Amino acid sequence: MNDNAPVRAVLADDERLMRDQLRARLAEVWPELEIVAEARNGLEAVELVGQHRPDIVFLDIRMPGLTGVDAARQIAQLPPRDGGDDDEPLPEIVFITAYDQYAVEAFEQGVADYVLKPAERERLQLTVERLRKRLAARRGDGDEAPTGPNMQQLLHRLAAQLNPAAAPRYLEWIQAGVGNAIQMIPVQDVLFFVSDEKYTRVQTAQVEALIRKPIKELVDELDPQRFWQIHRSALVNVNAISGVTRDFRGRQIVSVRGHPQKLEVSRSYNGLFKGM
Repeated sequence: MNDNAPVRAVLADDERLMRDQLRARLAEVWPELEIVAEARNGLEAVELVGQHRPDIVFLDIRMPGLTGVDAARQIAQLPPRDGGDDDEPLPEIVFITAYDQYAVEAFEQGVADYVLKPAERERLQLTVERLRKRLAARRGDGDEAPTGPNMQQLLHRLAAQLNPAAAPRYLEWIQAGVGNAIQMIPVQDVLFFVSDEKYTRVQTAQVEALIRKPIKELVDELDPQRFWQIHRSALVNVNAISGVTRDFRGRQIVSVRGHPQKLEVSRSYNGLFKGM
């Protein structure tokens, strides 16, 4: 991020009065912040974030059509802009909620901030200070990036709280092509998944297979406690990580137990391995 570039944000709330109030409060506590777009629902929020690529997204947790939590999950999987760097950082997420139980959990995880409705100036000021620090860290080595297993786990839990009847059932088997055959691979045996434009490679210690399911779908179907997303195109089995080092560019590199391939960690996921 250019040090002199204005910080840009998208607001998403289905209540116009709430958007107006939040915009007015933000103008008081962060006059330099540029609100580039406002969304009335979750689907519109994802579309506008993909269009404008803001630094921050303020998402109402409860919106019709697509909740703020589901919108956050889709935003985290947006592909880079045409011609853009695949290592392009993801936006900071701030949840807007009238429900303390969601807000407290988000805060305790330390991977997303929150604003309670109606937005109070003092509380919003604290959120702004945290956002400034996180965005400043991006201009350094990015170790304070908000994404990672905690964000994935948080979004899964919040989604389950919003719709208890739709509690996730994670994949236990992967049906994949190995040569000319179809093989059933236990998910627990998978070391990592790596995607290209058409296929996703499923790698175990003994087998390399291909599936057509992209990483952005696997993220929602795999247990986030077991599989961490370390790149837009890579998921790794936590139990298979043997170590993390830095290359000559300062990028974090994951070594996988039982396989010689090294996996690069993109900047948005550097926070997974703090202190490296």
